[in-house]
Amino acid sequence: MSDKILVFYGSYRSDRMGVRLADFVVAGLRERGADAELIDAKAVDLPMLDRMYKEYPKGSAPAAMEALAEKIRTADAFIFVTGEYNWGPQPGLKNLTDHFLEEWFWRPAAIASYSAGRFSGVRSGTVWHSILSEMGMVVVSSTLAVGPISQTLDAAGKPTGPAGESLQRSFGRFADDLAWWTEAARAQRARKAPPY
Repeated sequence: MSDKILVFYGSYRSDRMGVRLADFVVAGLRERGADAELIDAKAVDLPMLDRMYKEYPKGSAPAAMEALAEKIRTADAFIFVTGEYNWGPQPGLKNLTDHFLEEWFWRPAAIASYSAGRFSGVRSGTVWHSILSEMGMVVVSSTLAVGPISQTLDAAGKPTGPAGESLQRSFGRFADDLAWWTEAARAQRARKAPPY
């Protein structure tokens, strides 16, 4: 059984660099046998949060929101690829995530961060850890931090130079950590219903 993993990316900018990391992560997971899918907040294009998915009467949520809720509910794990904007996460990714709550519960999540500079988005990744924990996910300890992203991944999401080689080496541990928690969470959910 392959793990169904959703990879979320949230930049709305016209010259998006972080999509390189999202593509790299999806490709790496697929090479390992996972059923990985990129969820691009810009492509999903949910409105600014007014009403959460659960606040719509059954069957009346916008089609894009309904489809994404089903994908989230049936996923085994999640990866959030976050850039750093003024020490924080991208508003597009946060907005997309906030439309849902119970749909996230009892599954593991991992964080991959990036920036144009040498801090690699780690401040945003730190913020995301708290957000995802509050939303009912178990956040794994392994992270990916990429920066400067333009010197690490090319336009096709392929590693380049020494920074790319380092990312390639780090990915295995990151993916192994998420896979271990994914298997553990799936086994526990099959053994015992969540407490709420």
